[in-house]
Amino acid sequence: MKILITGGAGFIGSNFIHYWLKKYPDDEIVNLDALTYAGNQKSLADIADNKNYKFAKGDICDSALVNDLVKDVDMIVNFAAETHVDRSIAGSEDFIKTNVEGTRVLLEAAKNNGNIRFHHISTDEVFGSLGPKDAKFNEKTPYDPRSPYSASKAASDHLVRAYFHTHGLPITISNCSNNYGPYQFAEKIIPLFITNLLTGKKVPVYGQGKNIRDWIHVDDHNRGVEMIIKKGKIGETYCLGGDNEITNLELTKKILDLMDRSEEWIEYVADRLGHDLRYAIDFSKAKKELGWEPKINFYEGLKETIDWYKTNRQWWEKKRV
Repeated sequence: MKILITGGAGFIGSNFIHYWLKKYPDDEIVNLDALTYAGNQKSLADIADNKNYKFAKGDICDSALVNDLVKDVDMIVNFAAETHVDRSIAGSEDFIKTNVEGTRVLLEAAKNNGNIRFHHISTDEVFGSLGPKDAKFNEKTPYDPRSPYSASKAASDHLVRAYFHTHGLPITISNCSNNYGPYQFAEKIIPLFITNLLTGKKVPVYGQGKNIRDWIHVDDHNRGVEMIIKKGKIGETYCLGGDNEITNLELTKKILDLMDRSEEWIEYVADRLGHDLRYAIDFSKAKKELGWEPKINFYEGLKETIDWYKTNRQWWEKKRV
């Protein structure tokens, strides 16, 4: 099988390429990435010479390039996206362009080249915000995005479903909770806090740190995507969660503990605009239909992530926020 991976030099995409080629070494991967600030080819340096791996620098909004690449593939897995909420609040244009228009270009190319199988990576943030006692998000939760980022991802999800219903495009969608692991650009909370501490800086906690997130290790997420590709029902959405709900302050204290720092390293800062209180995912559909559930213990996964950033300073030191 030959797969076009979009955004493959980013955090989740690069981990997925490593995961897939390790498990399916005879498959071919084409990685299309624009190499914006969060893309890093060093994440894939160890497979750069693999005969079954090809890198193509370019934008998913470039319809001519996308169509040329799609002609020869059996499947598209779309990781390409602008993802940082704070950046979307500061300016939404890139988010609309990449996440909405870019997805449309990819869908058109898939449709026009024989209805190529299409898997779309999305987020739990499209569902909005939960209260402390609300039921977890699931595949039937109404969309209620609250930031320009989540609104752009919600729009892209709707486009993907529209191409299934209108054109019969063979699609699946996965909505995942917050990912963590190696190769993540140091603007998201876990790598930001780790690299701040490694460079002698305090860690900025929004508000009082009471916002709750569900964390999934990137390898658990990629295994879920693999199972959707292999066993998922066409036209369906699958929610992938980590079963690790924790407040941002509790997460901060875990990182401090693992890095032998005291709570004096915490700096409380003004809260994010429209900061969603809680995300949590019910992954029972994926468990029932695919046999998937997260396997990596959060504390152990966090420890391994910290160790990775400690031993790979050359990867992140020149590409920090």
